[in-house]
Amino acid sequence: MASVTSLSDSVQQHLASALSAALPEAAGADPLLRRSDRADYQANGILALAKKAKANPRELATQVVSGIVTGQVIADVEVSGPGFLNITVADQAITENLAARYADDTGRLGVPFAERPGTTVIDYAQPNVAKEMHVGHLRSAVIGDAMVRLLEFTGENVVRRHHIGDWGTQFGMLIQYLDEHPHELDHKESEVSGEEAMSNLDRLYKTARKLFDSDEEFKTRARRRVVDLQAGDEKTLAIWQKFVDESKIYFFSVFDKLDMEVRDPDIVGESGYNDMLAETCRLLEESGVAVRSEGALCVFFDDIKGPEGNPVPLIVQKSDGGYGYAATDLSAIRDRVFHLKASTLLYVVDARQALHFRMVFETARRAGWLNDDVTAVQLAFGTVLGKDGKPFKTREGETVKLENLLDEAVERATAVVREKAEKVGLTEDEIVENGRYVGVGAVKYADLSTSAVRDYKFDLDQMVSLNGDTSVYLQYAYARIRSILRKAGEARPAAHPELALAPAERALGLHLDQFAETVLEVAAAREPHKMAAYLYQLASLLTSFYDQCPVLKADSPAQVENRLFLVDLTARTLHQGMALLGIRTPDKL
Repeated sequence: MASVTSLSDSVQQHLASALSAALPEAAGADPLLRRSDRADYQANGILALAKKAKANPRELATQVVSGIVTGQVIADVEVSGPGFLNITVADQAITENLAARYADDTGRLGVPFAERPGTTVIDYAQPNVAKEMHVGHLRSAVIGDAMVRLLEFTGENVVRRHHIGDWGTQFGMLIQYLDEHPHELDHKESEVSGEEAMSNLDRLYKTARKLFDSDEEFKTRARRRVVDLQAGDEKTLAIWQKFVDESKIYFFSVFDKLDMEVRDPDIVGESGYNDMLAETCRLLEESGVAVRSEGALCVFFDDIKGPEGNPVPLIVQKSDGGYGYAATDLSAIRDRVFHLKASTLLYVVDARQALHFRMVFETARRAGWLNDDVTAVQLAFGTVLGKDGKPFKTREGETVKLENLLDEAVERATAVVREKAEKVGLTEDEIVENGRYVGVGAVKYADLSTSAVRDYKFDLDQMVSLNGDTSVYLQYAYARIRSILRKAGEARPAAHPELALAPAERALGLHLDQFAETVLEVAAAREPHKMAAYLYQLASLLTSFYDQCPVLKADSPAQVENRLFLVDLTARTLHQGMALLGIRTPDKL
């Protein structure tokens, strides 16, 4: 089915026609239409046009109004103040527009695809091999997953990349220890859980570290192993692969708890670019983008300063010949631009790495790898804080483990679900399943409802509350509609454009109409918190609708059908919007 023309677009077209008739030189001008609390829409563009044409704005506005045909789309227009237009849309137009969205059998609710989709490579969810994931890994995973869903929904070709930390000097110690104790990662059973995998890695790491710190001969052997690893020694690489495989078992288990799909082919860690590092350095040096300074290969910037205001170079290759993060990141850009044919590179990375990425992107631009047709953007995010407003730690001052955090969220949410279970007739299996969806959804929504660049406080009590701006409030709104639809008996949702709408029906309908433009705006601006804000307002308008408009006890069978249609479309919109944020909506809650 083709996309549905929004009410605002229809109103805009009527205004544009009347405007060009009243002022021919204004043909194609934007009437600056927006939602208003004084009417359904307000158009503010006439003031600027009148100033340009040296006309009286109120007189021009009156002339435009006289050329607007009221009826099926626009019910009323009045001039306000110095030349604003207050526009009321016809009830019939609201219902007909929503009916077209409701009839969309693709499930897209009339949302069009973006005008010029391209290929976006999203770099997100980047844990480190042989290390536990902590609360600091939460935001990249959750925000990145939401952006994948949003961009794919708008028609963008999305390539996922998980740039895991799987390379570096620390592996020399681990590989040497495992070589000398070859059965430390052996599994007694054919399958091992994520928790067991992390326990094995954690135990091995601590033992190897203790030996490394106390035994000089082992330390020497471990350092030689780093050289062997970087040289591609087969035996060393085989042992290194064991650490990667064991870590993936753990990663997949945590991402599964997050209700996120992470696919093995999408995991391309630091090691995936090793073969490109030397060539990246050669290309940068030969082009003059990078120069040798005290033996190191560096890129210098006049306008990029460090925290103390001094110029900070990007070190691509160290004076000892080793490669740092910059060489890997620049090689990844080359791979993503020339091999994956990306038009946009999106990095969902902590805001504290902004200086590094600014220098990397500028270096790639100077090298010609990024240009007007291929852009790189850091979707920077802030820190997760505790209730005290300080970085989120355990009582002992340690970093909070992501798995423990998710388990506690699910436990709290399950208790909330269990309180209402008997009332809605949930089985024990449904309580457990819904508890997981509510708990994980609460964590994701708290993150996504905050602008990414801002820090936010992690407060589980608030997150699983049925009141306020929480995912539970939205999930409960959805479940409430599903309950009404189950109780409707013979009555079926059906649009009745001939019926007049109550104020709460109009408010709900006009907001439903904004779903399509919200999706496209959120995806283009890379601001998932605005989707969360849209959905919260939708649930709030639904609550007002319930309070003022009986559904199953409406005045006539036609009104029952029309209100069932309105709430069913609201449920579909909530379901689709939450799915774009990676959050489930249970039918019963």
